[in-house]
Amino acid sequence: QVQFVESGGGSVQAGGSLRLSCAASGSGFAIYSMTWYRQAPGNGRELVATITRDTKTNYADSVKGRFTISRDNAKNTIYLQMNSLKPEDTGVYYCAPVVPNFRSWGQGTQVTVSS
Repeated sequence: QVQFVESGGGSVQAGGSLRLSCAASGSGFAIYSMTWYRQAPGNGRELVATITRDTKTNYADSVKGRFTISRDNAKNTIYLQMNSLKPEDTGVYYCAPVVPNFRSWGQGTQVTVSS
């Protein structure tokens, strides 16, 4: 079973940038489409960006033009480059494969954007 570890979060001011990483252990990573989610306090998980196994990408309207998702299959890792950050981007960011009934969520990485 593949496990995922998110990293790279932190506290930044509005307009700043962060690069998140999601490292996968185990085999089979390259076959999965992968997604970044985020969860703000008191809210449910929100889909942020998706990348297919052939690197097609899709983004939530709220992050289009500011965030970029990418993957390095040789390193079993996906990334989320976040630019022009806004306070509403604050939350815990998680990665997950696009599979039915996924439950093996990692700890996530906290992103805090101050105004």
